[in-house]
Amino acid sequence: MSVGIQWEETSKSSVKWRQLEHKGPYFTPAYEPLPDGVHFLYDGKPLKLSLAAEEVATFYGKMLHLECTSKEVFRRNFFSDWRKEMTPEERRLITHLDKCDFTEIHKHFLERAEARRTLPREQKQKLKEEAEKLQQEFGYCVLDGHREKIGNFKTEPPGLFRGRGDHPKMGMLKRRVMPEDVVINCSRDSKIPEPPAGHQWKEVRSDNTVMWLAAWMENIQNSFKYVILNPSSKPKGEMDWQKYEVARRLKGVVDKIRAQYQADWKSPEMKKRQLAVALYFIDKLALRTGNEKEEGETADTVGCCSLRVEHIRLHAPAGGQEHIVELDFLGKDSIRYKNHVTVEKLVFQNLQHFMEDKDPRDDLFDALTTSSLNKHLQDLMEGLTAKVFRTYNASVTLQEQLRVLTRAEDSVTCKVLAYNRANRAVAVLCNHQRAVPKTFEKSMQTLQKKIETKKAQVAEAQVELQKAETDLKMRGDSKPKSFLQKQRRLLKLEEQLARLCAKATDKEENKQVALGTAKLNYLDPRISIAWCKRFGVPVEKIYNKTQRERFAWAFNQAGEDFEF
Repeated sequence: MSVGIQWEETSKSSVKWRQLEHKGPYFTPAYEPLPDGVHFLYDGKPLKLSLAAEEVATFYGKMLHLECTSKEVFRRNFFSDWRKEMTPEERRLITHLDKCDFTEIHKHFLERAEARRTLPREQKQKLKEEAEKLQQEFGYCVLDGHREKIGNFKTEPPGLFRGRGDHPKMGMLKRRVMPEDVVINCSRDSKIPEPPAGHQWKEVRSDNTVMWLAAWMENIQNSFKYVILNPSSKPKGEMDWQKYEVARRLKGVVDKIRAQYQADWKSPEMKKRQLAVALYFIDKLALRTGNEKEEGETADTVGCCSLRVEHIRLHAPAGGQEHIVELDFLGKDSIRYKNHVTVEKLVFQNLQHFMEDKDPRDDLFDALTTSSLNKHLQDLMEGLTAKVFRTYNASVTLQEQLRVLTRAEDSVTCKVLAYNRANRAVAVLCNHQRAVPKTFEKSMQTLQKKIETKKAQVAEAQVELQKAETDLKMRGDSKPKSFLQKQRRLLKLEEQLARLCAKATDKEENKQVALGTAKLNYLDPRISIAWCKRFGVPVEKIYNKTQRERFAWAFNQAGEDFEF
């Protein structure tokens, strides 16, 4: 396999460098064996494992408290991969996962984690200094004479793959990344990074059309991992800006594109009609095109072009609505996409026609391929992809929702709640889901207790103020200092209660929605910054420090009147 070509195509950049020098990635330290007092048990008896088998056993033991270890597919995949790491003797002996007891291993790592949390301040400071030393050595590169921060200079440690959703590969062994797996990218005249002693790089190249410093293929999905610049670096900022500018260019032609694909719904040519309906789905539902699966991929994930008849259901009119389409399929990262939508009449009729005389496993768009759709998008506008549509529609949705939901007279707390609701509308559009956090119920109960306590304090303060007002009226006095203090205390408590209630509402509404993905990858930050300036909301309420550094380029470009 010529992986080099694939790497280049997946990470091409319009920002080209002249000089690039760095130290290469930092590799995960070698495995430390378990202490003598910590045992793995098989069929109730302690069993000393070989080093390779013991390391994989610790991966499972660390995760024993997680729900995924109770899933059959996780357990099956883990046991299969674990047995490959065993000696022949261990394989003959260990034949059933149900007879394996990882309890002592799990307890050991819990105690280690607790010990790290309770370290004396001096030891914590020492660890912090060691981490900073590592950051200074491996976490920066020199790019065209400038020292730039690297985003992820450490290779991912070995472990068990969890995936997202009900991924069919969950539980499989993520192997340790070795220098022999890694391609180094640096300028020809720079000092080539030294590989760890006794090792060598897979390849050293100089390609200034890509923005990665090192790359390798991981073994689970056969996908490529990269060491790249920190999002706050100048080149990454330029690439971010270019991405959003391409999406803004779409704004100028989107009406023409929509008019064209709507006209093509009536085309006598089947391919044109399928292309037009697929483009409608990409535009209105933010679907991905659906790239070909990597070799060895087992997850039945699909995108727009690879939708099958079984993924679509057409419903009869109901509740005053017509032309209802139900979509149900596994999308990227095995996240389920399930949606009921009302579509245009011609779209509905075309879908009926596309589904005629087909089996459930047949392709819905059988006259369409990902490459032909991507070529069509490029013909419509240079640089246009399904992702550009997602970025455009996400940003426009945020801007429109903020316009509807924000009231100038509201408190900052209410404005932030409005922002999160606008952001959630985008996350729903893009199908950015997450599982309800395990700690959700407990944290909500804690929050409700705080709200009840605060309500009691407000009620008490109201009684005190009313009593003080009655006393003043009876005496006919002017308002003394103590009365004004009671007024201020009540106002402060009411503000605190409002913040707690807003936090509870926000938490409940967003428990199954991942807001961060859209905010960091699909929403033009200039919209959010301009909104903050326009309505007097501190930008720290929307972006944390790391995010503000990433979007530093946007602050000078986003005046109060910025329009996407």
